[in-house]
Amino acid sequence: MSNKITHSGTVKSIMDGCIKVQIVQTSACAACKVASHCNAAESKIKIVDVFTTDTASYQVGQEVTVWASKDVANRALLLGFGAPFLLLICVLMIALKLTSDEGLAALVALASLVPYYLALWAMKNRIQQQIAFNIEK
Repeated sequence: MSNKITHSGTVKSIMDGCIKVQIVQTSACAACKVASHCNAAESKIKIVDVFTTDTASYQVGQEVTVWASKDVANRALLLGFGAPFLLLICVLMIALKLTSDEGLAALVALASLVPYYLALWAMKNRIQQQIAFNIEK
């Protein structure tokens, strides 16, 4: 079993050590023969930034594969969803115990996410070094 998550894509632009790769993320049934006649099939076009010093060996329009290790994917999921969910639940429970007002507790819990996401934004360069895609021809 591979320890990598891979996507095929096309190089859209190259500048200053950053290669922008367009990938098409499809649901499992999007590759089905009758997907065009089915409402369940969906696909999304996404642009992934790949930071590398080897930009000279890639060209716009070239087919490439971008990949990340499962550890990187798990870290991204933890920072993006796991930690904020735990913060939300913990603050909600504490606020409910202190105030006994569900509406106020919900607002306080939601407001607690603002500093969390501001902290993530402030540390985006550091996080970007730890959570990054790699590229292969």
